[in-house]
Amino acid sequence: MKALLRLLGLGLIAGLALQLFFVARIAMMAVVNPESTAFQRSEAYLVVRNTGSLKWRQQWVPYSELPAYLKRAVIASEDAGFAEHDGVDMEALEKAWDKNAKAEQRAAQSASRLAPAKAAATPLRPVKIVGGSTITQQLAKNLFLSGERTLLRKGQELVLTLLLEALLSKERILEIYLNSVEWGEGIFGAEAAAQHYYRKPAARLSAYEAARLAVMLPRPKYFETRPASGYLASRAGTIVARMGGVELP
Repeated sequence: MKALLRLLGLGLIAGLALQLFFVARIAMMAVVNPESTAFQRSEAYLVVRNTGSLKWRQQWVPYSELPAYLKRAVIASEDAGFAEHDGVDMEALEKAWDKNAKAEQRAAQSASRLAPAKAAATPLRPVKIVGGSTITQQLAKNLFLSGERTLLRKGQELVLTLLLEALLSKERILEIYLNSVEWGEGIFGAEAAAQHYYRKPAARLSAYEAARLAVMLPRPKYFETRPASGYLASRAGTIVARMGGVELP
């Protein structure tokens, strides 16, 4: 019993030490730009392992020099309530939960309509899970966490999200996000994305170009290989129409 209590105590101490480490790291980010994120390092490792060479394009641009078009486009596409919420958008989470539940129900109904023999021989198509993550949650995950989906990791993501919101301004959160998010294989941040896709600085992006980059964010590698995607063009037009109503932090 004493050994179990000792282990539990050590676990609590280790967990507390980890949270204090995160607090210190995030507090430092108020004045120091992060050199890399956990996600970037993981992606770089995979690229090196698969290709034998390191592809990493990134150039930091201060918040004041990032184009308003891109800020508005990313907020409109990724997190419309970014300026108002405290890191977690409960309404978006509820909508995502409902959408996922309905998708699973439709998949189950489709499977039940198949004859037993055919159902056994037909592999079920995975249900596409829709997220409700805010920009702050995405940044928390990219900065510190692995890609695994466990209850413990989601709990840590929530703690990190609240720490980011408590210790950094909305402007700083958006600045770090736009300078570190992935926009293709080895392409990180708005400046690298603008140079790669449009051969120009991010500051010179048009509203439509900024909207196309914003639409790419959920699946950047997919859209990198499909520049003529009809969905990309259509969705970008929708985002351009919404940008005027976006509140910037």
